[in-house]
Amino acid sequence: MTPDLPTTAGALRAAGHLPRGVKAEIRDNLLAALREGRDPWPGIVGFDRTVLPQLERALLAGHDVVLLGERGQGKTRLLRTLVGLLDEWTPVIEGAELNEHPLAPITPGSRRRAAELGDDLPVAWKHRDERFAEKLATPDTSVGDLVGDVDPVKVAQGRSLGDPETIHYGLLPRSHRGVIAVNELPDLAERIQVALLNVMEERDIQIRGYTLRLPLDVLLVATANPEDYTNRGRIITPLKDRFGAEIRTHYPLEIAAEVDLVRQEADLVAEVGDHLLQVIARFVRHLRESSSIDQRSGVSARFAVAAAETIAAGALRRSALTGENPPIARPVDLEAVPAVLRGKLEFEAGEEGREHEVLTHLLRRSVADTARATFAGLDLRPLAALVSDGHPVATGERVPAGDLLAALPELPVLHEVAARVGAGPKDPAGRIASGVELALESLYLTRQLSKDGDDDRTVYG
Repeated sequence: MTPDLPTTAGALRAAGHLPRGVKAEIRDNLLAALREGRDPWPGIVGFDRTVLPQLERALLAGHDVVLLGERGQGKTRLLRTLVGLLDEWTPVIEGAELNEHPLAPITPGSRRRAAELGDDLPVAWKHRDERFAEKLATPDTSVGDLVGDVDPVKVAQGRSLGDPETIHYGLLPRSHRGVIAVNELPDLAERIQVALLNVMEERDIQIRGYTLRLPLDVLLVATANPEDYTNRGRIITPLKDRFGAEIRTHYPLEIAAEVDLVRQEADLVAEVGDHLLQVIARFVRHLRESSSIDQRSGVSARFAVAAAETIAAGALRRSALTGENPPIARPVDLEAVPAVLRGKLEFEAGEEGREHEVLTHLLRRSVADTARATFAGLDLRPLAALVSDGHPVATGERVPAGDLLAALPELPVLHEVAARVGAGPKDPAGRIASGVELALESLYLTRQLSKDGDDDRTVYG
């Protein structure tokens, strides 16, 4: 709901309100957040010491910005947080086609109204969410889409073709006094990119030879993938020169940051412990370092999110099949990840036919690395000796956690294993079994245990 604010230009002027450029507005609000210790970038993970300081410097300098990075690095998500740096409410001329300030109109029609009505010019208030526009660049985008074109309907209504009021404004003018984000900028045809030059340098637009010059006030931000410079298009040199800052983004640098990102973004239908999210984080890291994966395309953070959602779905399915409640993910649910998600990756040409083998190998490495970190300093030999000496343990996607635990007698090491994954003796069986299964898999991967079985059932012994 709009707060109680001035409703006419006269009341606005009497309240001492002065027009302020959008870049100055963002600068002031960013400085206020930094001084007060508030996070200006809610929901952004892993960029604290790298990308965000660079972006903050660019915004404080009043620069237009292009974010350059591989897919799934959070570029669009980061740009959308710029909305939070705008004033919550801003005054505009009521009924105007563009977001013009009542005390600084820019179109002929609004200037005429301001001259006729004076202090009685009606004022409306726009929320900051309405001052952010986003455009996905596609090869079929036209100059009219971005800048504007002659509106044949207005001409048919009897206006002269040379009348500036026959113009239908595009997305850029309609973003006046706001932020416009262009995703995948290199996908714009070069002749369309040329149309942005005046906006970024002279801060105005010209349409089909009209003498109309609109002094636009916009912050232009864009994203691009390095691969696009060679595969699909490029940012023309004059346009690159007009961006004040080009900032490289990256995937999370730490396992903990990747886990936090997955936990924040994934819609999990069952409980997934941090040890399993660490397996996924390490798996994604191994994929990003693998020579079998086409690194020009990158391995999106969406892959990690989808993997977490897949293993949660596996736990929910087991719950439905076995009646086990609550549904809790276990390491056995990881087995579905390579088959389900390999289509989200681009492999090098020489790896055709080996995709599943590559993914399974890297996933096992990730399980082993996570088990090593989780159980560091813990002696698992008593568990290995017990299982290999007449107490085989069966697990699988249809084996309830209670059955897995019932196959094991009381062992002090089991309590320590459970504690390492955050499970206590009174916790659900699934939570404890998840830790025990990780320990058993680590013993198998270090060749202290063998295992056999079919798709539904694996026996450690």
